[in-house]
Amino acid sequence: MARRRLRLRKPRGTGEHIAATIVALAAVTLLFQMALAAQSAVARGWPFLLVLTAGGLIYGLWRLLRSARAQRARSDMLARLRITLADIDAMNDKEFEVALRDLLIRDGWPARRVGGGGDQAADVIGDHPQRGRIVVQAKHTRVGGKVGSAVMYAVKGTAGPVHKADHAVVVTNGAFTRDAMAWGDRHGVHWVDRKKLQRWAESGATLHELLGVSARSRPSRFKRAA
Repeated sequence: MARRRLRLRKPRGTGEHIAATIVALAAVTLLFQMALAAQSAVARGWPFLLVLTAGGLIYGLWRLLRSARAQRARSDMLARLRITLADIDAMNDKEFEVALRDLLIRDGWPARRVGGGGDQAADVIGDHPQRGRIVVQAKHTRVGGKVGSAVMYAVKGTAGPVHKADHAVVVTNGAFTRDAMAWGDRHGVHWVDRKKLQRWAESGATLHELLGVSARSRPSRFKRAA
């Protein structure tokens, strides 16, 4: 059975019109009184609201200042960062990647660690406003270990197409095979062996000075190849 819809009908007759008018006036009066009550409450409570607002602003400013102070302290610490080869040799793979990230930040490259499963031949990526993007492949090995040409091939293959890099570098605490160094030199993949790593991490030389990377003046060879 269909339900009947209730509909309001228009007042009929003088009596109903008067009653409707009275109801409408009562409703308007009630709304007016509620508005006055709300205004009165605000007028009585404004000191509390003012204190609450001021407290919120002071707390927010304190949080910003504390964050800025912590960031400045970290920047100062990184600016003085030096890591010995002995410390590097004692690291695991993840610690080595984090150390390279911090060294890049020290040198003015805002960097992040991206290493892990499926990193596509990039463990650290840094972006510099003048020098562009650099991709770092970290190869932590036992002392005397050597990095071969296959690593250079992988870095070259993903630096531009995947990571949109301007520069690519493989860093190891060991050494490179002669073929790996020659192939990297021919194809623009930089390499940092144990000797260069000591100059970078322990002596304080910047990576871009070590590799001869200047401000960008032409499109990246990796991006052109991509």
